[in-house]
Amino acid sequence: MPRITAETASGPQAFDCDEGRKLVLCIEDNGIDILHRCGGNARCTTCRVEIIHGDPGPIEEAEKTIMATKADMTDHMRLSCQIRVKDDLHIKVINQASVAGIDPGTRPEE
Repeated sequence: MPRITAETASGPQAFDCDEGRKLVLCIEDNGIDILHRCGGNARCTTCRVEIIHGDPGPIEEAEKTIMATKADMTDHMRLSCQIRVKDDLHIKVINQASVAGIDPGTRPEE
């Protein structure tokens, strides 16, 4: 089972995630209030994470397209709603509801 280490506004948290599961759901189900305003459809980029270490897998066209529209995206950022966990990852959660002061959004589907 892959191990996720997440750097958050309240400090680092580590947890296991079922292989093949969406990263955004693993993050949320482990008590981290990550934003996902579009419901996991690769349209808003609020669920972005910075990949510090590990292989998040390939970037599909929908993710690549939306990321190209955002000036503040770096080569190390990915959308957690588009990552199917297959490997241990060390990430930084960029947007959290508690920090932004808004509702996280519609929960993405499995």
